Amino acid sequence: MADMSNGEQGCVSPLELFNSIAAQGELVRSLKAGKASKDEIDSAVKLLLSLKMSYKATVGEEYKADCPPARPAPENSGGLNAAEAEEDFVDPWTVQTSSAKGIDYDKLIVRFGSSKIDKELVNRIERATGQKPHRFLRRGIFFSHRDMNQILDAYENKKPFYLYTGRGPSSEAMHVGHLIPFIFTKWLQDVFNVPLVIQMTDDEKYLWKDLTLDQAYGYAVENAKDIIACGFDIKKTFIFSDLDYMGMSPGFYKNVVKIQKHVTFNQVKGIFGFTDSDSIGKISFPAIQAAPSFSNSFPQIFRDRTDIQCLIPCAIDQDPYFRMTRDVAPRIGYPKPALLHSTFFPALQGAQTKMSASDPNSSIFLTDTAKQIKTKVNKHAFSGGRDTIEEHRQFGGNCDVDVSFMYLTFFLEDDDKLEQIRKDYTSGDMLTGELKKTLIEVLQPLIAEHQARRKEVTDEIVKEFMTPRELSYDFQCFCFDT
Repeated sequence: MADMSNGEQGCVSPLELFNSIAAQGELVRSLKAGKASKDEIDSAVKLLLSLKMSYKATVGEEYKADCPPARPAPENSGGLNAAEAEEDFVDPWTVQTSSAKGIDYDKLIVRFGSSKIDKELVNRIERATGQKPHRFLRRGIFFSHRDMNQILDAYENKKPFYLYTGRGPSSEAMHVGHLIPFIFTKWLQDVFNVPLVIQMTDDEKYLWKDLTLDQAYGYAVENAKDIIACGFDIKKTFIFSDLDYMGMSPGFYKNVVKIQKHVTFNQVKGIFGFTDSDSIGKISFPAIQAAPSFSNSFPQIFRDRTDIQCLIPCAIDQDPYFRMTRDVAPRIGYPKPALLHSTFFPALQGAQTKMSASDPNSSIFLTDTAKQIKTKVNKHAFSGGRDTIEEHRQFGGNCDVDVSFMYLTFFLEDDDKLEQIRKDYTSGDMLTGELKKTLIEVLQPLIAEHQARRKEVTDEIVKEFMTPRELSYDFQCFCFDT
């Protein structure tokens, strides 16, 4: 998948907005014609109006269906205009913000038409599972959802559901940001005791990157070792390479074809920004990322059941794939997947910059030594501190932009200690060097322990995880009632 953990930077063009509006308008018309629910239509209309407002802010005039935007004049081609520069942009391949604080997630919820994970929902998850909510939920790192209450309804009524997440294996090097969805998915698997499928989109990376098929598949296997090292239960987890699995699973491929039949070229252009020069492989790929959302894509696990709902934990840049999937699902007789969306993991240089596997100093990689971690944090982690110690003591630091503090919100388990650090740094009692030292002391054992677990993951273990097979879980007796 276009990585369920992080996107890259770029900018949205007026033509992409124009195509998005056209596709969204077509979706609204099809929902109305199909007599969809009022909530579904209202959500689609809200997104359409938001797109039109963005278009007007970008182009300077109202959207007209028969009047595509003109190319910008040469003197305007030097950069973003004020409206574009202020507007965050998020899609499966591009994450852009000009703010040192990062993306404005409240605005993103409105634009995407999802729902905020509020205290009430977190409390309900705690009541349903009997477990303290994961720190990612307590701290708003997973902040948005679609239909999580339906999943909880199912769980409370002893009805089955399953988890689906994934990884786009573009290189052997994974960084700590890539672990976020897997750390959380591991917790979900543990507390709900449900099966999990993990898609390795080596086909997508072959289509988008300068890789051979063998390289893409090799990266999938190597990345699977890091994923397995997160501690997933082999009895409840199936990891699959698209290049491998689709050729051996008629059920999976049939669902891909069903999805392809119900999504127009105009829609994928609008949703994903594809152009006439993109390969047909790219244009058809979204259906492959959508297919694991449906239980009969995995007959070895769910047999021929089509009514088992799926819960997808992912970074919010992946939501366009699953908006498309949720639109198609009722038209092919399947339940809509539910989603839990995470925020983005910031690069060391700040939330408005991007992490890159080609820039070893942009993040902490899972292969880094203790010394490399210390050097990277001390040299490259963007600081919210003041220019001098005297100013810092007087005015305090800014935790909203300080990357070391941001990283601690992801990885420091103790809420009280994190809050004390926030108070001490904001008041000036704690200096930047002390904050970085705290982060280093958290990251070094975390990475070392991960490396030790990964060493124990043999090729045979990977093969077992990636072999299609039955999975065991509590709802086995409910899954196959006839």
